[in-house]
Amino acid sequence: MASQDWFDKDFYAVLGVSKDASDADIKKTYRKLARQYHPDSNPGNASAEARFKEISEAYSVLSDKEQRAEYDQIRAMGSGARFTAGAPGGAGGFEDVFGGMFGGGGGGQRVRFGQGGGGGFEDILGGMFGGGGGFGQSSGGYRGFGGPTKGRDVTASTTLDFTTAIAGDTVKLTQGSGRPVNVRIPAGVADGQKIRLKGRGEPSPDGGEAGDLVVTVQVRKHPVFERDGLNLRVDVPVTFVEAVLGATIEVPTLGGGPVKLRVAPGTPSGRVLRVKGRGVTTKNGTGDLLATVQVAVPSHLTPSAREAVEALATALPAENPRDDLIARARES
Repeated sequence: MASQDWFDKDFYAVLGVSKDASDADIKKTYRKLARQYHPDSNPGNASAEARFKEISEAYSVLSDKEQRAEYDQIRAMGSGARFTAGAPGGAGGFEDVFGGMFGGGGGGQRVRFGQGGGGGFEDILGGMFGGGGGFGQSSGGYRGFGGPTKGRDVTASTTLDFTTAIAGDTVKLTQGSGRPVNVRIPAGVADGQKIRLKGRGEPSPDGGEAGDLVVTVQVRKHPVFERDGLNLRVDVPVTFVEAVLGATIEVPTLGGGPVKLRVAPGTPSGRVLRVKGRGVTTKNGTGDLLATVQVAVPSHLTPSAREAVEALATALPAENPRDDLIARARES
C-alpha cells in the first residue's frame, strides 16, 4: 500500500458499511462481496479482480481492531487533505505525521514509509494480507484474499510404553503457548503413527476455522513382544526333550496371564504356534499371538547325561539333515 493510501481511501465506503459498523457486520459484508467478486468466480474479468482487491484490502484493515483504530486516527488527522513529503529541513509532510505517532517528532529520528525495499510501508502492512504486501496467486486462489483462512497446524510428539500404545490412553501435552491439551491415544497405535485433532491448532487470523493438532507417536520397544501388524510375536524356548517328545508349555501374553500351548513331538526350531485373538485390538480388527519355538540346547552336560546323548546318537538313523540344503544350493 502506498504511503498516501490510508488518507485517500475510505475503506468503510469500499465495503459499504458505516464508520460505527460492528465487527460482525463488517465480516458479513466482506464475505458477501468476496463471493461476488472473487477471481475464481469471475475468470478473466479485470474489473472484478480489481474490485476484489479493494474490498480485501479494506477488510484486512477494518477486521483488525488495532489496524482499524490506527486507520480511524490517521483519517481523523488527515480530514480529507493530501499529505506530501516535506522539503529538506521542513515539516508537515506525511513522514512527519507518522514520525510523531511513533515517537520521531521534528528534529528526532524519522520513521520512513516507502514502497519496495525491506522495512517499508508495504512490508509493515504486508502481514495483514499474509503475502508480504503483494497480490500473488497461489494454488488455492489469490493469496490472502480467498475469504477466511484456516489457522496453522501445530505439531507435537509423545513417547509411549509398548503396553500403553496397545491398550490406548489419554496423555496430556503442552503446546508451544504453554496451554495443556489432553490427547486421546486410540488402542493399537503404531510407532511413527500420526494422530490429527481437528480444531486444536492455532486460531485463524481472520475468523476462519482453527488449524489442527498433529501428534506423532513414538513407541518404546518391549523386552518380550514384537508387533507385526495386528499380530504380536514372541520367541518361546523349549527344551530338547520337549521338542522331541512333545509337551504342553506356558506362553506369556501381553497384559494378561500365560496361556497353555501344545508342542507336538518332533517340533523343530522356528515353528510358529498361534493363539487366536491375543494380539492387537483396533477398530480394524483383532490380531493373534504368534509364538515361535526356539529349541534350547543344553550348554553343560554331566558325564551321565553326555553318555545318554551319545547313546541316543548311536540309536538314531545315520542321517545328515543338511544334505537337502547342500543339494538345493548346488542346483541354483
